[in-house]
Amino acid sequence: MFSLRRTTALFTLLAASLVVSACADIPNSPQAKADYDTTNDPLEGFNRVVFDVNDFLDRLLIRPIAELYRATVPPPIRDRVTDILSNMREPVIFANNVMQGEFNRAGVTAERFAINTTIGIGGSFDWANDWKMYQQVGDFGQTLYSWGVGPGPYLVLPLLGPYNARDAVGYGVDSAMSPWQYLANDGGSQTYWDYQYVSTGMDGVTKREQNIEGLDALRKGSLDFYAQMRSVYRQYRDKQLGVKGTDQAPKFEDYE
Repeated sequence: MFSLRRTTALFTLLAASLVVSACADIPNSPQAKADYDTTNDPLEGFNRVVFDVNDFLDRLLIRPIAELYRATVPPPIRDRVTDILSNMREPVIFANNVMQGEFNRAGVTAERFAINTTIGIGGSFDWANDWKMYQQVGDFGQTLYSWGVGPGPYLVLPLLGPYNARDAVGYGVDSAMSPWQYLANDGGSQTYWDYQYVSTGMDGVTKREQNIEGLDALRKGSLDFYAQMRSVYRQYRDKQLGVKGTDQAPKFEDYE
């Protein structure tokens, strides 16, 4: 049985493969080559169509749901949901820390998970953060970067938004690595699908709620919202990877 995340992961891997193959036609002229290297967006026409569809769905459905969530759920409850979802990401972060050879970070991640799962009541409270053990960055896109894999071209995925080919593959692998779907499957089909719908929906809603003002400001202040989002994504990702950028990007609480 395929889960929502497995289906998304499969689509992501296929889409990334198609984009990589589309990069064969690199411009020859110096100016065109410079523009190509700056944007690395050979499928811009396709990406803009997907971006416009995503933006339409966001205005029509996703943002209103996020506003409703903020209006009806008290901040303390929203914090608990955020902490639980954050704690559920720790096993994948730990695995990627190990694959990157970042054993100190892996140790911090393991400590965080142990503390927050026990004392934090299943991750409902992030006591580790209060004790200055902050959540580490660790995903398979970052792991591929540490192994010397280049980013590949820019890609906008349906509903998921901005990625590059390397991070799209990374998202698919991370989705398959998450242990919770397999534990839910042991509880039977109904438990499995309840987990898929609730976890995927709540993860998306919480992230969108946290970025309501930031995305509104970015959209309002952009002459080209697509190009601005492309720039923001790259700056945010470079910061996670420790790559020095040249521009300052708007701050987002949890951009994904």
